[in-house]
Amino acid sequence: MARNDDRRQLLADAGLNLLAGEGARGLTHRGVDRVAGVPLGTTSNYFRTREALISALVVRIGERLTPSTEDLAARSGRPADRELFADYLRDIVRRLMQNPEVALALIELRLESSRRPEIAALLADWRRRAFAADVDFNTNAGLPGGPEEIALFHYAIDGLILDHLTTPLLPESSTDEAIDALVTGLLPPSRELCLEEGNE
Repeated sequence: MARNDDRRQLLADAGLNLLAGEGARGLTHRGVDRVAGVPLGTTSNYFRTREALISALVVRIGERLTPSTEDLAARSGRPADRELFADYLRDIVRRLMQNPEVALALIELRLESSRRPEIAALLADWRRRAFAADVDFNTNAGLPGGPEEIALFHYAIDGLILDHLTTPLLPESSTDEAIDALVTGLLPPSRELCLEEGNE
């Protein structure tokens, strides 16, 4: 029998698949049981309420989108410049595109949060903490860009992912090209120099 942590992870992944495939209205305890292939009642034993289930899904989204130790190690020691910043962004988009069910589930939760205040509060807290961690990482790594620029990149990447996972405006375009264009536009060399001088 799977350990509790393994079973919780199995159920959370099934919930993300269900959310991505059927939308927020399809996210029920029975539905998760069905997708996970477990006996009816299993999900409700682990997550008593729908809010508890959604909270677990948010945690699982964070786990699945966290860069691996290998990814971070591969970038250590490189100059903290625009190219490294762009490389981190390309990696974020790559992880989202390689886990489309996770990205779509997050989009579904964002939409559901516009209708349900309790989900909005949960997501807002999670997103604020994630954003603060992004800003801290950028600052500690000496990378160009402050909170304002990082927020703009969040906005842009959200739109880029939504576009590529639904009805792409330019189907043949690559996400890497889009990231390079965004970095060039939002962090031009003169802007990067000013930000670096301001950090001294």
